[in-house]
Amino acid sequence: MTVTSDHDRRRHAGVAVPESFPNPVPRPAAELEVLRRAWEQPHGWRIFTAVNNTYVGIAYIGVALLMFLLAGVLAVLMRTQLAVPENTLIGHDLYNQLFTMHGTIMMFLFAVPMVEAIGIYLIPNMLAARDLPFPRLSAYAFWTYAVGSVVFFGTLFFGVAPTGGWFMYPPLTSYVYSPGVSADFWLLGIGYIEISAIAGAIEIIVGILKTRAPGMSLEKIPVYCWAMLVFALMIVFAFPAIILATLLLELERAFHWPFFIAAKGGDPLLWQHLFWFFGHPEVYVIFLPAAGIVSMIVPTMVQSPLVGYRLVVIALIATGFISFGLWVHHMYATGLPQLSLSFFSAASMAVAIPSGIQVFAWIATMASGRLQFNTASLFILGFLFIFVLGGLTGVMVALVPFDWQVHDTYFVVAHFHYVLIGGMVFPMFAAFYYWYPTASREALSERLGRWVFALIFIGVNMTFFPMHFTGLLGMPRRVYTYISEMGWGELNLVSTIGAYMIAAGVALFVIDLVRKFKFSFEENKGNIWNAGTLEWLSTGTYASRSIPIVRSREPLWDQPRLARDAKEGRYFLPGAPTGDREALITSPIEASPQSILQIPDEHWGPFAAGVCTAGFFYMLTLKVLPVAALFALLAIAAILWWVWDLDRGPVRGPAEIGAGLSVPVYVTGPASHVWWAMAVLMLVAGTLFTCVVFSYFFLWLVNPAWPPAGTELPHLGWPIAAGIAYAASSLVIAWSSRALTRAPRGSPWRMRLPLLLAMPLYAAGAAVQLMAQWQAGVGPQDSGYGAMVYLFASLQLLFGGVLIIMACYTLVRSALGMQDGIRRGTFDATMLFWHYSVGQGIVALVVVSLFPRAVG
Repeated sequence: MTVTSDHDRRRHAGVAVPESFPNPVPRPAAELEVLRRAWEQPHGWRIFTAVNNTYVGIAYIGVALLMFLLAGVLAVLMRTQLAVPENTLIGHDLYNQLFTMHGTIMMFLFAVPMVEAIGIYLIPNMLAARDLPFPRLSAYAFWTYAVGSVVFFGTLFFGVAPTGGWFMYPPLTSYVYSPGVSADFWLLGIGYIEISAIAGAIEIIVGILKTRAPGMSLEKIPVYCWAMLVFALMIVFAFPAIILATLLLELERAFHWPFFIAAKGGDPLLWQHLFWFFGHPEVYVIFLPAAGIVSMIVPTMVQSPLVGYRLVVIALIATGFISFGLWVHHMYATGLPQLSLSFFSAASMAVAIPSGIQVFAWIATMASGRLQFNTASLFILGFLFIFVLGGLTGVMVALVPFDWQVHDTYFVVAHFHYVLIGGMVFPMFAAFYYWYPTASREALSERLGRWVFALIFIGVNMTFFPMHFTGLLGMPRRVYTYISEMGWGELNLVSTIGAYMIAAGVALFVIDLVRKFKFSFEENKGNIWNAGTLEWLSTGTYASRSIPIVRSREPLWDQPRLARDAKEGRYFLPGAPTGDREALITSPIEASPQSILQIPDEHWGPFAAGVCTAGFFYMLTLKVLPVAALFALLAIAAILWWVWDLDRGPVRGPAEIGAGLSVPVYVTGPASHVWWAMAVLMLVAGTLFTCVVFSYFFLWLVNPAWPPAGTELPHLGWPIAAGIAYAASSLVIAWSSRALTRAPRGSPWRMRLPLLLAMPLYAAGAAVQLMAQWQAGVGPQDSGYGAMVYLFASLQLLFGGVLIIMACYTLVRSALGMQDGIRRGTFDATMLFWHYSVGQGIVALVVVSLFPRAVG
């Protein structure tokens, strides 16, 4: 039976499955051998080519944990310096480097990568998916992050670590007051590492929406997957702001484009708006996956389903949405209008409501059964205590008058450490103790685990609770010493003792982690907790032997034979119909089978591209431009190398996946995972562009004249001509798509000729857009206005360069007979990004042309 419509897909995806399914007869052992050979992982030096989510996920977790340990060492050094008044252990410049690196590593290189890494490891197994849909993209994101993180930390040993704080406020960090390269290491290093986070977010979104087990509708997916879906969407909409902010400051430092220089029409507050539009949602980017972890562990430890599942899901979504209205929470002391302060104060308190819903749901779930008191449960209880206390002080600092009193004091340090350690670190430790048996033949020690919990829990409270009082007594943040007459010595000594207790607990945990790590997926410790979700089915790098039908939220509890039937291959995709790695693509709402995805195997490309991407950014930081250009070319070549064999086309006809159901092995358009990835990528690009438009209007509103007096505006004929060229390039691409749809096996020139024509048209539009400002005598270094209009034009040139690479790549594949009206996945990706770039360019022309008037 072949799937021919959405109705058929729904009918056969666990809703009206034939009575003979699951298959009453186990599948032959030969099929299992084919499956194992297809998913065999590399060994020795070829481990660097691994792209499977289990290998990448574990490596990702390992590097993120290393960053946590290194940042913790920096914290202990700072606390040692502050233990007694007038200590001379660390000088002020080194202290500035330490606290900048500590905050940067914890927020950028540990917290977000760690929760993303856990997601890459767990999500496919929870969904009973063979792998994530873009495993080479995950591997590239990992190598980019791993190499970049290690090199960034190494700046401490060469005296070039940044000193401007993890928030890098200009004008302190601009070229006048920070003339060296330390700030550039932060800007370029962190900027591209956030790009790797976006790559992981695209992977997670498409994976959750398109690779779920049949029957696992949105109302049946684990809460953790809901949390990770909201997490990934928040990255899509929040992280472009920090990427733009770092780009603007780097352009100001390198080329003196005055985005943040008030004397030339810039404004340093623009940085704060962009940074905190990213920065405050990032707190919830970190917290929501941790909340998802708690929502998975609590029901298992109580052996009862989560109370209020739908309310918890709604709370996750609401938290993500409200978090984007809180960024001014960090800017109360900047002189903003009272009405703005009132709005953001109310929003800051409102976000506590969905968090409270989740807390009460967890408490109600605990009350519905009998909680097992093991190490994972202890960390969950510790999380509840510490996070709730941090939330209470969060409501306090949401009140504008109170915030004015404690702003930039140690009270705020205590608050956000209670929130971040309670809201993320404690659930992370619980996750280690809970899911460790999925990757090792041994579980972590319960006896040592209780010591780990006790040391960390007591240490956290000893370290940060006294800081509330040192803050109320007036101790400011970011000071490397203080005089004894201030009366802060005893409280600081207590905090330092607590920091050493935390360090002892973490050290004990690492010892146990290494001691117990006996890596094995096929012979792991197994479901020692009697959990109800599908990640405990995993018996190899391909998840379970067959992909089950899901009829509830806890399928292992509600379908007692499911684990055995899946292991015996009685469900979907028990073998490898194409002989290669495969995953089952399902519909985004009801998880109905749609097609088979051919999963790429190991490749050197992601590793090479990750290393070369890091090399490009760091050589750019050091101003070694020829070497940077070489790394850029090598990175592009490595990416093209790894994507070359991804669009394989219809290698065979529809394949049977079980229950007499057959699905195609190649699809295009909205049914394709590539189409969904491009849609998410365009959301990222659109958010970045929206931030550029916001920056333009922000500087317009704060300047008495926009553009500056005496500036000659370009004639309207220039932007009209550029817009016509942009639109024409898009129209010929659209014509090509329609021609290919009408005659899939027609002349290949229906694809080639429009691409050859569209490239010069787009390039002409971008050149005219840039020439218009040059002809009018506007320079990017003259004013904030000039910097912004050249930014718009430069962005279009950048996108044009990407489009030309994509178009040339598509043309080469067409010339080799690897792209036509049927095998058109590469062309479709190029077409989607082309239409987006043209739309962005036209909007930019409208903004710059219609809003350059003086503001009286």
